[in-house]
Amino acid sequence: MAPRSYPRPLADLIDATIAESCRQRGLASVEIVTRWAEIVGEALAARAVPIKLAWPSRQDSGEPGVLHVRVEGGFAIELQHDAPVVIERVNRYFGWRCIGRIALRQGPVPRPRTRRAFVEPDARACDAVRHRLDREVGTFEDSALADALARLGVLVARDERKPAREPRRGEPGFTQR
Repeated sequence: MAPRSYPRPLADLIDATIAESCRQRGLASVEIVTRWAEIVGEALAARAVPIKLAWPSRQDSGEPGVLHVRVEGGFAIELQHDAPVVIERVNRYFGWRCIGRIALRQGPVPRPRTRRAFVEPDARACDAVRHRLDREVGTFEDSALADALARLGVLVARDERKPAREPRRGEPGFTQR
């Protein structure tokens, strides 16, 4: 009998995927990227992201590294003020004094993707689709199945009415304007 598989956190899967990219940028631990919001807090993570961790040229010097952080221009002064707190949080998270200074690089910070809140379909719309199903297909033996199909029909119709987003560079259908 094969061992049972359980869902794994996405961060566990991402670690292996971006480890090489992080290593090239000097980020010794992928966790500083994948767990940035957990380390420094949601408010700061929305306005600043780690870019690289620069280690001293001499490994045996005992000096901590410098964490380079991209920050939105208007938030840079606040992060500069809060730098000791960020340094302390990162070092506490890793359990040793890995960074001693933060170097700020002003620039755009990508917004974290937010999921739209799910909106239940309108009950009247579901009833209308259910009556149409009964007329066109016939009545279902299982009324729960008929209700589920009607609800699915309303959700599909609702999504089809939304405008499709424009394809991005590198995606099929992208055309240079």
